[in-house]
Amino acid sequence: MSSVAEKLQRKAPKPVSGKQVRLKLVYIDFWSAVKLAFLISVAGGVVLIVATFLIWNILALTGVFGSISDLLRDILGQENFNVTDVVSLPQVLLFSIIVAALNVVVGTALGAVIAMLYNFSVRITGGLLVGFTNN
Repeated sequence: MSSVAEKLQRKAPKPVSGKQVRLKLVYIDFWSAVKLAFLISVAGGVVLIVATFLIWNILALTGVFGSISDLLRDILGQENFNVTDVVSLPQVLLFSIIVAALNVVVGTALGAVIAMLYNFSVRITGGLLVGFTNN
């Protein structure tokens, strides 16, 4: 007599067919789109502030500001001119924070407008056809 394990081993595996589903995206929830746009905008703002800080530090450490100061001293003829007085780290970071805050506001509003425009355009186009497979 053969065991159950031997019977199962003799059976050929059945090919698994992939199931395909085609769906239409006919509505985007307005508040979900606004929340997602806000989160993406906040993440972009944080990236902007950190990148500004890192780039300013790299420029300061490599002596770019000193070279620009020397060049502008020669051009302007002023002995006590320093670029870092005009473009200091706190000033640059404050400007970066202001730009990031504006990006959050504009990005959130843009996400809301895009969701509304898509929902209005679905009435004309019928929606976006998306295909999914199960492998």
